[in-house]
Amino acid sequence: MKRNRWLVALSAMGLHICIGSVYAWSVLTKPIMENMGFTLKETTWTFSLAILFLGLSAGFLGSFVQKIGPRKSGLLSMTCFVTAMFGTAAALYAHSLPLLYLFYGIIGGVGLGTGYITPVSTLVKWFPENRGFATGLAIMGFGFASLIAGPAMQLLVQHFGLVANFIILGCVYMVIMTASSLYLALPADADVKRPVSTSKEAEYAAVQPQFSVGQAMKTWQFYAIWWLFFTNITCGIALLSVASPMAQDVVGMSPLAAASMVGLIGLINGAGRIAWATVSDYIGRSATYVLFFVIEILAFWQLAGVTNAFSFQVLVLLIISCYGGGFSCMPAYLSDLFGTKYLSAIHGRILTAWGAAGVAGPLVLSLIKENTNSYSITLYFFVGAFSVALALMAFLKYRTRHGIVGESA
Repeated sequence: MKRNRWLVALSAMGLHICIGSVYAWSVLTKPIMENMGFTLKETTWTFSLAILFLGLSAGFLGSFVQKIGPRKSGLLSMTCFVTAMFGTAAALYAHSLPLLYLFYGIIGGVGLGTGYITPVSTLVKWFPENRGFATGLAIMGFGFASLIAGPAMQLLVQHFGLVANFIILGCVYMVIMTASSLYLALPADADVKRPVSTSKEAEYAAVQPQFSVGQAMKTWQFYAIWWLFFTNITCGIALLSVASPMAQDVVGMSPLAAASMVGLIGLINGAGRIAWATVSDYIGRSATYVLFFVIEILAFWQLAGVTNAFSFQVLVLLIISCYGGGFSCMPAYLSDLFGTKYLSAIHGRILTAWGAAGVAGPLVLSLIKENTNSYSITLYFFVGAFSVALALMAFLKYRTRHGIVGESA
C-alpha cells in the first residue's frame, strides 16, 4: 500500500501524544498520595523510573527496533505502554508500591523508549530535505501531550477514580497507538525527493558513509553529543520539577498563577520543538545548539536574581523552549553526522543521556537546595554547566566544519 508521508507524520504524532502523557504524571501525584498513602518521594520515584527506563530501553533496544522496523516496534511500544496502564490500575487497586514501580516505571518506561525512537528515524527518511522539521513534528507531539493528558486525567480521576482512569486511558491508547503503528512504514526510493543541502552538516551527510552503531560509538563526536544532550536535559528537567514551587517562593506567584504557568510550559515545550527544529534546517544543527546554550546561560543567570513575576515567566519559558528544541534537533543532527541508515540505534544510544538526566537533574537540584536553602546557587551551577557545554559545542562545530566525523580531535 502506497503511503502518504503526511499521514505517516500524523501517525508518528499519534504515538508520541500517547506516550508523552508521562509528562502529566504530576497531575496524579497528589491523588495517588491521598488515596494510596504513599509519600511524595515514593510517588515521584515512579516518574523517575519511567524516564530512566525510557533512556535504557532506547539505548539497548535501538538496534532491535531498527531491525524489526517501525510497524512492529510501534506495536511493541503499544503493548508495553498499554500493559503499563492496566498494570498500574491493578497496582493502585492492590495498594502495591512495588507493582506500581514494575508496571508504570519499568514496563511503561520500555514502552516509552521504543515508542520514542520508532517514528523519529522513520520521519527523517520520509522528509530528507527537511530533517529538522520532520523530527520536530513527531517530538512536538511528545511535548504537547501533557496539555491534553493533564486535564483529561483530572476529569477522569474526579468522575471515575484513579483505577478507572488508567483503565480508560489504556483502552484509548491501545486504539490510537495500534492504528498509528500499522500505518508506519519506511519509504521506497520513489516516495521521497533528494535533499538540497542547507547546512554544513547536511553537506557532510551527503558524502560520508552510513555509520553503524559501533562505528559511531568509536568517534569522539558521539560522546561529545551525549554530554551536550545530558547537560541540556539535566538543567531543563530540574527546572521543570520545581517550576511551580519556585514561582511561588521566589517571586510570590499564587498557586493558581503558578499552575497556569505550568500549563503554558507544556505549550512552549511542544511549540519550541517544532519551531527550533525548523530553524535548524536553515541555520544548521550545530549553530542551533550554540544558540541554545548562549540563551540558556543568559536566561539562567538572569533567573537567579529575578524578583518580577512577569520576567520570571518569560525566562522560564525561554529556557523550556530550548529544552524542547534540544530534543527535536538531536535526531536530525545525528543523521547529519552519522547518516540515516542506523539512526534508530544511534539515537537510542544517545537517549541514555535522557534516562541519566531524569535522575540527575532533580537530584542535583534537591541536594544543592537542601544544603544552601537557595535556588540561586543551583541556577548559577547550571550557568557553569552550560558554559562548559557551549565551549564543547563550539569546538564540535569547528571540527565538523573543518574535519570529517571520526577523525581524532
